[in-house]
Parts: sequence; structure tokens; C-alpha cells
Amino acid sequence: MLHLLNLFAAIALLIWATQLVRTGVLRLFGESLRRMLAASMGAWPKAMLSGMVVTCIVQSSTATSLIVSSFVGKGLVATAPALVVMLGADIGTSVMALVYSFDLSWLSPLLIFVGVVAHLSREKSSTGQLGQIGIGLGLITLALQLIVESTRPLVEAPLVRTLLVSIPNDLGIELAVGAVLAILSYSSLAVVLLVATLADQGLVPVPTALGLVLGANLGRALVAVLSVLRSDVATRRLPMGTLVFKIAACALAAPFMATFHVWLQEGVPQVLQQIVVFNLIFNAAQALLFVPVVKPLAQALERWMAPPPQIDERTPRHLDRLALDTPSLALSCAAREALRQADAVETMLRGIVPVIRGNDLGEAERLRKMDDVVDALYSAIKLYLTQISRQPLSERESQRWTEIVSFTINMEQIGDIIERVLQDVEDKKIRKQRRFSEAGMAEIIHLHERLMANLRLGMSVFLDGHPRDAQRLLEEKARFRELEHAYAGKHLDRLKENTADSIETSSLHLDLISDLKRINSHICSIAYPILEPAGALAKTRLRPSRMAGLDDIRG
Repeated sequence: MLHLLNLFAAIALLIWATQLVRTGVLRLFGESLRRMLAASMGAWPKAMLSGMVVTCIVQSSTATSLIVSSFVGKGLVATAPALVVMLGADIGTSVMALVYSFDLSWLSPLLIFVGVVAHLSREKSSTGQLGQIGIGLGLITLALQLIVESTRPLVEAPLVRTLLVSIPNDLGIELAVGAVLAILSYSSLAVVLLVATLADQGLVPVPTALGLVLGANLGRALVAVLSVLRSDVATRRLPMGTLVFKIAACALAAPFMATFHVWLQEGVPQVLQQIVVFNLIFNAAQALLFVPVVKPLAQALERWMAPPPQIDERTPRHLDRLALDTPSLALSCAAREALRQADAVETMLRGIVPVIRGNDLGEAERLRKMDDVVDALYSAIKLYLTQISRQPLSERESQRWTEIVSFTINMEQIGDIIERVLQDVEDKKIRKQRRFSEAGMAEIIHLHERLMANLRLGMSVFLDGHPRDAQRLLEEKARFRELEHAYAGKHLDRLKENTADSIETSSLHLDLISDLKRINSHICSIAYPILEPAGALAKTRLRPSRMAGLDDIRG
């Protein structure tokens, strides 16, 4: 009983260690790996190689599938190159299984010791994350050693040997068991290593082990499909295509399993190596065999799984729940949704001048209702960011989190101001059939043009985060304030001249240019979270001499 408990504990340690490595790598290198995948969606050799490399680093083709699926769901990548990436990802998982099949017992204590020291000494830094990865790698090799030691007494037991002899050689059962193990462990890599180790110890016959490996590969595709069940149709397209490939590959391999066993016995002396080499050959052959049919399958999937038209603009499109375990990817999703919120604000802002010029009540009402979209997206993004903050974030991720929060708050407040401006225009101008003077209208148009340019600059600053552009945006705040003061003064001059149109719309005109200045202030606030870490913000806008004068008055 104790030996069986030790075996279960070693298996649990193997599964947990693979997840520890995957989590650490995604947190530390998630953004870089995402960019690498996005940049490689050209020729199929490059796409396949990138999928293989990323999966070797992440230690999970499922994680690669979720990243690439999000690209497909957002329309950044076509389905065909994404399928090629996943064929390479399967090879990457097989390569790592082959690497772990070698004797790395000498490396395990070193990785664990160095990893623990690095992680405890600098937990929040990149060094701490590297330490976590080192701990995971060391524990994987340690778990494999423990599995070997735990299985030796079990193999020698007469009852166990009797049970092994009685195991039916049924490929269907082996596929089902292997798939279930991969789904339960969320790691086909762990299952392949486990099966190879058990076969090497004689606890599982080699033909059965080969069938279990096929099942683990099938289970890997099922895990990806199950992980995106609640996502949109476009995101589910890639895992479904991968599952189709995997089912076809298992069906083609099934009639030749006995032949494969004979070939492996002749070419590979060790049983452990036979299992992992078979896994590698299976996935490499699958990739080479199915690359020519990637495009037809992608076209069929796009016809079969076409996304429905978006009806409710208030529904978030980019807040992928599956990305929450990878902060860098989740922050990217939140940023894309924040830009969608900003697009709605830009539409509202652009419509102010046409409403004023055309006295269009219908358009004013439509634009005011768009504030509901801005508010709904703000609430959704805020909730999503709250869930991201529960994960350990690096310094750069924490800064990006702050930038997104600040950006969405400013967009929500701008939407509220625009809604109020449009309501004032309806009540004080359109319904009362008043109009601005030509000079007053020209001033409003000029301020509006500057505002639109600043909003586009603000969105660029939020997207790219360049301090130089952020500084330019902040400088616009002072220029806009000066324009607002100047135009308010000119309006008062027109009042002194008893200009009829200016008198009728005086209150609305002054409120309007004041509200435009407030909108500009919110736009310029986008620069603060970017400039503050760079040390580019002054502590106060007051001059030192004025500060001294205030101190004298207080004294």
C-alpha cells in the first residue's frame, strides 16, 4: 500500500511540476513568445518551427494552442497558418519528452537548489520567475526518479504481474485511458513520461504503452477543445482543427501498431526510449502528412464555424477568460477591449460638430446612447482587470495594468461629458432653434479638431507607451488651456459688441468650450502613468517664487 501511495505522490509531483514550469515561462516570457508566434505566420516551415520552439519552452502544446487560438479569434491570424503552428507544437512536446527520457538525475538537485534560492530571494522579479522555472524542471526529473523507485516493488509483486498479464490488448481501451489521463492531468507530456517510465519498469506492456501514448496525444487535442468551449466560434476553430488532425492520425496509425512495435524493438534498445521515440515519430509524421491539407481543412472550418454577426455593441469581444492564467496575454486582451471602448468615445466625439451644424436630434440621441456602450465596456474591463490582479504580476505587467485602468477610467468620464454636451446642445440650441455666430462656430470647430487630434495621439500613447509621445500629449494640455482662455475672452468681446447670436448662445458656448477643455484634460491624463515611472513629471506646477510667497502668507 505504501509503495502505491508513493507512486501516486510521484505522479502528482510530475503533473504539478510540468504546470509549474508552464506557468513560470508564460509569466516571464509570455509577451515575447506571443510576439514570436505572431511574427512567424508566414511560410509553413517558419510557422511550424515557431510552434515547436515555443512549446519546448512552455512545456505545453495546450498553452501554445490557447495563445494561437486567441490570435485566430481576434482575426489577427488566419486559420491555416495557425494549424501549421499547432503541428509544430505537437513536435515540440514530443521533443521535450525525449529530452526528459535521458538520465538527468545529476541536474535535478542543482536546479531545485538554485531555483529555490533565486525564487525566495527575489520573488517578484524576473530572477524569481526564473527560479520558479528551475524548480519545476528539477522536480520533473526528481518525479521521474521517484516513479522508477516506486514501481520496482510493485513489479516484483505476484499479484501485479498476474494483473499485467490479464490486461486486454485493445487499442480502443488504450486510446480512451490515455486520453482521460491527459485530460485529468492537463498535460500530455506528463502522461507520456509516466507511461514510458512504467513501461521501462515492466509495469505496463510496451504495446499497451504505445496505445496509451496515442491516447495521450488525442487527449491533448481534447483538452484544447474543452478549454475554449465558452469562447467565441472563431477561437474554437483552431482546437477543433487540431482534434480533426489528431483523430485522423490515430486512425491511420492504428493498423500498424504491431509493426511499429517490431521496428522499435529492432532499432531502439531501451524500452523507455522506444516509447518517447514512437511519440516523436508519430507527431513528426502527422506534421509532414497533414501540412498539404491544412488549407482545405482551414477553409472547411471557416465555413462550418463562421462567427455570428455582432449585434450588441456592449458585449466585450476581446476579454478572453482563458488568458487570465497568463497575465501578459490577459493584459493584451484588456488593452484591445480598452481601445474598442476608445473607438466608441471617438465616434461620440466626432459627432458633436455635425450635430451642432445640422441640428440633428436623431443623431444626437444615437450618440448619447453610445455612452451605454462605453459604460458597459468599462465595467467589463474593470472586472477583467480585477481578475488579472489576483495573479502575481511582474513590474512591467503591474505598470501596464495601471495604464489600462487609467485609460478606461478617462474614456468612461469622457463619454459622460460628451453625453451631457449633446444633451445641452439639444436643449439649449436645437429645440430653441438658436445658432452660434460664425466666429463662435469657427472657434468650436478649431477646438474640436485639436481635441480629435489629441484623442488619436492619446490612443497611440496608450498602445505604444513611448514617453516622448506622452510628453507631447501632456504639452497639448497647456496649449489647449490657453486656447480655451483666448476663445472665452473673444466671446466676451462679442457680447460687448451686442452680437445677437453670441448673446443667445452665450451660456451654451462658454459651457461647451469648458467641457471640451475637460475632455482634453482627461485625454492628456493618459500620459501620466507612462511618464511617472520614467521620472518625467514635475511635483508641482507652481513656480518656486510663488510657493515661497504662499509660505510667507501662511506664516
